[in-house]
Amino acid sequence: MTTTLAPVSLEEAIALVSLEADCLDHRDYSTWLTLWADEGKYVIPIDPEATDYADRLNYAYDDAAMRRMRVARLTSGESMSARDAATTVRSISRFRVLPDAADGTFRLRCAQHLVEYKRDVHRSYVANVTFTLQQTEVGPRILEKVVRLINSTGALAGMSFLL
Repeated sequence: MTTTLAPVSLEEAIALVSLEADCLDHRDYSTWLTLWADEGKYVIPIDPEATDYADRLNYAYDDAAMRRMRVARLTSGESMSARDAATTVRSISRFRVLPDAADGTFRLRCAQHLVEYKRDVHRSYVANVTFTLQQTEVGPRILEKVVRLINSTGALAGMSFLL
């Protein structure tokens, strides 16, 4: 018997991307990992026009294994970036539903303003973020997250917030 899953709703999509931001800001990486589809990709391209991320240089191009390794490094206490990790607050807004991908996924674009505080310095990072979500038996999961920093081609200071 085949079960047809209901498509991801806008309410579910906004709830998921809000939870994802909250998990990152509160360093709840174990929950954050569960929000992803197994084949999900987390991308922060350097080139603001890039669409073929596998063939480009990126700040991040993480599959499931790389996300787990990044979390392990941040939580082990052995990494310098983990010992002196920045405190972050992400605000997400301006949600726009994009045309669905061919496989029935749900695409949502939003604005993200991230403030990082580290060593008595505040830094601000602004990005357009596109999520591709897919419905699963346990609810929507992130199939792709692309963070397009508005200053991606400039010199960026600490990048510990990238997770």
